Amino acid sequence: MKPMAQQLTEIFDRLPEQEQQTLLDFAEFLKSRAPDVEASIEEPLGLPRPDEESVVSAIKRLKKNYPMIPQKDLLHETSDFMMQHMMQGKPADIIIDELEILFEAKYLKITGSEE
Repeated sequence: MKPMAQQLTEIFDRLPEQEQQTLLDFAEFLKSRAPDVEASIEEPLGLPRPDEESVVSAIKRLKKNYPMIPQKDLLHETSDFMMQHMMQGKPADIIIDELEILFEAKYLKITGSEE
């Protein structure tokens, strides 16, 4: 592990859970601003879906689970799903099912595995 990565890991490990999440959110923000940094295609992380989950939490989980999908490729569709839930009252579990399908399809397209 590179020295800076090791240092960041040590800092992260010493922070309370709330501050760890803040650090992670900030790192994701910085990553999203990075110019044309190609995310290497990798396997989804396999983060499990909790029994009870909000649509916002599901989007965050899926973004973490599929880090290889560029955020700009998801913005329009995730916003649409969020609007269906918030404005049209579509149940969260149905929206989350549809989000799971969306992220899987985007992943398969990136990897060239789509059928």
